[in-house]
Amino acid sequence: MSILSNALSGSNAAQAALNTTSQNIANLQTKGYTRQGVLLNAVAPGIGMKTAGMGVEIGGLLRFSDAYKNQQMWRAASDLGSHSQTQPYLSQMERVMGDDKSSLSNGVDQFFKALNAAGVDPTSTPLRQQVVTAANSMSQHFNSIYNVTANQRLSVRQQRDALLPAMNQNMANIASLNERIAGASAVGTNTSALVDERDMAIDTLASMVAIEVIDQPDGSRSVSLRSGQPLVVGNLYGNIGIDGTSGAPVLSLTFGQSKFALDDTKVGGQMGGLSDYDKNVLLPLQTSIRDMAEQMADKLNTQLAAGFDTAGNPGKPLFAFNATSTTGMLQIDPAFLASDLAFSADGTPGDSANLQLLIDIKNQPVTLTSIGSVLLGDADTQLVGKLGIDSQQNQALLKTATTIRQQSEDDWKSTSGVNQDEEAINLMEFQNMYQANMKVIAVANSLFDATLAMFN
Repeated sequence: MSILSNALSGSNAAQAALNTTSQNIANLQTKGYTRQGVLLNAVAPGIGMKTAGMGVEIGGLLRFSDAYKNQQMWRAASDLGSHSQTQPYLSQMERVMGDDKSSLSNGVDQFFKALNAAGVDPTSTPLRQQVVTAANSMSQHFNSIYNVTANQRLSVRQQRDALLPAMNQNMANIASLNERIAGASAVGTNTSALVDERDMAIDTLASMVAIEVIDQPDGSRSVSLRSGQPLVVGNLYGNIGIDGTSGAPVLSLTFGQSKFALDDTKVGGQMGGLSDYDKNVLLPLQTSIRDMAEQMADKLNTQLAAGFDTAGNPGKPLFAFNATSTTGMLQIDPAFLASDLAFSADGTPGDSANLQLLIDIKNQPVTLTSIGSVLLGDADTQLVGKLGIDSQQNQALLKTATTIRQQSEDDWKSTSGVNQDEEAINLMEFQNMYQANMKVIAVANSLFDATLAMFN
């Protein structure tokens, strides 16, 4: 009887729809879950049959996903990863270098103030000792801030190194899921859960490096860097590491028999953001601090050598500069005494001509790597100003990236996310559909029973 078969097909379809709805509701809070649905098709009657139809069949399971919205979300993840990793380092350097008490400006100003004070009485031992003390304090300011830059560079390198195994593991996971999805699709198995898992792995990888994703006919996805180098193709995947064979460490990608050298400052994501900060912000800043310390020490030592101390002897160097040291880059000789300060230009006690030349060094230019030629007294202010600009620009980009990422997630949820109210309505509708078809089955049974009773 067609009425019975129709009702049976309807109840089976309603049951499948209820199962799909229950799966959606069960995963209401599951991160990355893509809601599903059931595609129902009417079954047409056979040729020559005078019936309305043969019921309903399940045409397939639907996965509500938009490839464009996925791509937007992954691109936003790369931008957010780049700027979010950089900002903590920028903020720390900005606080350290801009601090009123620990800044280079404070150390330099206090030292030259002590020189100015000694001009009142160049023979005064307390005033001379104050200059030596201020020189030592200034050295500690330079060493402290230079040490912060060295520690940051170490931290950045360690953070980049920690990203490499995570990136390679994600690429391996994506390739493995590609293989499983292609195999499951070939035999008609629902692959939605596997695709969700793969999308999560791609999203994680996108936060580490900027990527492009292309869907393939067999259900797999090919992943490459934005610069074109392949990361995942089918069940094959590459390996990213540090290549030091040419001398300086270089980020490299190995895929099959091919090897690509990568510009780590342009790969995007967390890796690109950290490398860009290290090479284009932190390293020039560190070099400029070293330049400033070296040139200032050289100028002061040269001028001291041109004068005479209290005993009429030629001046001794006050500062010792060591470019290879991260903790004691700038130091004063422990044996240097206040009486060794060569304030006199002609050896006459009380003469301060050479002292005035020492004071004038503050207004002499120094050449720094990151900002060029600038007066010694203004050098730190210029460095802090440039660092502040870099930090403000990154903060603005981070805010924009955060907003775009949030919007892309909201767009994704509008298509793929589970809506509790919508699923509740579906639950009631398919429940009613199931009950209605069961009622039809009951009616069909009654008709069948009545027909049998006619022959008794």
